Parts: sequence; structure tokens; C-alpha cells
Amino acid sequence: MTAGRQTAAPPAARKRPERVRTWAVGGRGVPLPLLLPALLGLAFLLVPLLALLVRAPWSGLPEQLTSAEVWQALRLSLICATAATAVSLVIGVPLAWVLARVEFPGRGLVRALVTLPLVLPPVVGGVALLMALGRNGVVGRWLDSWFGVTLPFTTAGVVLAEAFVAMPFLVISVEGTLRAADRRFEEAASTLGASRFTAFRRVTLPLIAPGIAAGAVLAWARALGEFGATITFAGNFPGRTQTMPLAVYLALQSDPEAAIALSLVLLTVSVAVLAGLRDRWMTAS
Repeated sequence: MTAGRQTAAPPAARKRPERVRTWAVGGRGVPLPLLLPALLGLAFLLVPLLALLVRAPWSGLPEQLTSAEVWQALRLSLICATAATAVSLVIGVPLAWVLARVEFPGRGLVRALVTLPLVLPPVVGGVALLMALGRNGVVGRWLDSWFGVTLPFTTAGVVLAEAFVAMPFLVISVEGTLRAADRRFEEAASTLGASRFTAFRRVTLPLIAPGIAAGAVLAWARALGEFGATITFAGNFPGRTQTMPLAVYLALQSDPEAAIALSLVLLTVSVAVLAGLRDRWMTAS
């Protein structure tokens, strides 16, 4: 009796790759589980803006925008946002340089505190400014008694409130540019006898000028749209502290069409800022 040959077991069937339905976009297939939420997110961001354009009183828009109250609020907003940006440049650029170039204990904590206004509710920032610079504040009481300076509910208070929430945008932008800059140029200037400040003024500043410009634009746009800290620290007084966002809030309660017209002005400014930064953020990959 001959032993029969043992037959090999059939190889296990290979698993076929799971097929996911795709949609061709730009010559590439996009999985539907990703495409549908992406379209939903896009609609979530764009529909409110489109609704603002649809509901805008286009026929009465010239009359709304040429009123004295609108121009007063717009003028004050532009002045205060520009002043807040100037304050941010004067003290924010040196702060960014220290964070990027100087090693010291607790630098990470300092950086976190500098960026805290980015996530801090603006109303809380206004309350903090009141506690610090108010007439009975930690610093404000000395300003009032020694120099007779009162900052809350003044135009200067608007500038400080806007600078408080806008300066972190400038610091982050400039610090990132400094970290990416080639330090060999500064070292070469030092070997040629230039002091550290001279190297900063003549070498570093021209080198990081694009980053400073981008940060200044972001800070200016953020200051222009500031609401919470401004109304808490500076109040809402027409001609003195009522900026465009505050005027929108006030108009929404009594004249919705005027609120829409003012919102269109701020929307136009925001689009202009994004267009100005397109070379930095919107470069094609």
C-alpha cells in the first residue's frame, strides 16, 4: 500500500484592500468621508458671510456709510488701531528679539505669558486692565496721584486695550522670523566691531523687515476689530471711545441695517488684510 501524497493546503486568500468611494478633484481622488465634512466646514464658514452680503441694504448703503456717526467711529477706529500698532512695534519687536535670541531661566513661561492674550477672553483682558490701570488699580492709582493721568474711559484707554490684545500677534510673527533668520550675518557684524545693538539696528532689522511688516498688519487688523477689552476698559462713548465694533453692537439694537453696513466695512478691511498677506500665507504648494 503506497502512501498517498499529502496535498498542501490552499494558500490563504489575500485580503483585498478596502475600497473607499472617492470623488475626483483636481485630478486626484478625494475620499468621500473626508470630502463631505470638508464641504460642511467650508459652508459653515462661508454661509454667514454670504448671508451678510445678501441681506446688506445696498440701495441705502451710501446713506448709511456717509452718516456722521459712522465716519466718527471709523476715524476713531483707524487712529486707535494705528496707535496701538505703533505701541506694539515699539515694545513688541524688542520683546520678540529677547525671546528669540537670549537664553534665560523661565523663557518658556515668559513666552506663554506673552501669548496668553491670544486665548484670554477679551472681556477678561479688559477687567485685568481695569485692575492694573484703573483709578484704584495697582498701577493706575500711582499714575492718578503722581501725574494726574486717568486711562479708563478715554481714547488712550482704547489704544491700550487694543495694544494688549494685538501685540501678541506681532511678537509671534517677529519671533518666528528671528528664529528662521541666519545668525551668521549678525556674527559677522560683531566680528567687524559692531556692538550688539548696532548689529540689531543695521543687520537684523532689515533682515526681518518682512516678518515685522506681516506682524504689524496682523496686529493692526486685530486692533481694528477689538471689542471686549475696549468696552470693558474704555467704555462706549461716541467720539471718544466708540470704535467700529462698538458702533456695530450699538446699531444692532436699534438699526440692523446700519449694523450690517458697518459690518461690511470691517469685512472689507479683513479681506484687504488677507489680500496683503497672500504672499505669506496663500502661496501655492
